[in-house]
Amino acid sequence: MANVTSGSYTFDKTFAVDDIIAEAYERIGLVGTAGHQLLSARRSLNILFQEWGNRGIHFWEIGNTNIDLIEGTQTYNFFRDSGDGTSTITTPVNGIYGITDILSASYRTDYNTTDQTDLPLTKVTRSTYAAFSNKMVKGTPSQFWVQRFIDQTTITLYPTAGASQASNYVNIYYLKRVQDAGAAYTNATDAPYRFIPCMVAGLAFYLSQKYAPQRTQEMKLYYEDELQRALQEDGSAASTYITPKTYYPNI
Repeated sequence: MANVTSGSYTFDKTFAVDDIIAEAYERIGLVGTAGHQLLSARRSLNILFQEWGNRGIHFWEIGNTNIDLIEGTQTYNFFRDSGDGTSTITTPVNGIYGITDILSASYRTDYNTTDQTDLPLTKVTRSTYAAFSNKMVKGTPSQFWVQRFIDQTTITLYPTAGASQASNYVNIYYLKRVQDAGAAYTNATDAPYRFIPCMVAGLAFYLSQKYAPQRTQEMKLYYEDELQRALQEDGSAASTYITPKTYYPNI
């Protein structure tokens, strides 16, 4: 008899916030949680997601878009939320929020045609940008500087786009924040299936600090182990070529 399986691959889609909270509490020995404990767990889950922002690049949060260049405009803004301000116009998707960093950029001409061309821009530091003598000089952008604020992330181009460049774009790869848990306990989380184990382990670690401090060190070890495996698996591997060096000592 053949094995009978579910035929489903969407466990992470249906594994809602309330299930994550219940699993985390069970791991520290608490069953049948009260209302304030649910609120406490949701708050800890949101803090956990923010802590992930300090754990390197999360590849499922990387996006790509084109900034519509405006003549004479140096800086383009991407806000945390629409309530903080209106983000820069982008193509093909407008209204992008939650960008936490811009990883790379290129000047793009003839967008969406067979003649499309990208010229890579160099990412510079604040001190390098500050040393430019004429920051309003117009021309083809070749460098960019990123500032990361509380409520927005900005990209400043040098040189500033002129009239001929304003018909083109700057293509960017950006990193977004992990979305919070939200108000509804039936919400799914903004994380791929590979991160579900470390998410639950991390929440159990956070909750243990409040409800089972005698198990905190144990929960921390579980969490760090699960997170390390998830981070190693994240991303997409590329081919690696190793060539031995040839050495001729007598020549």
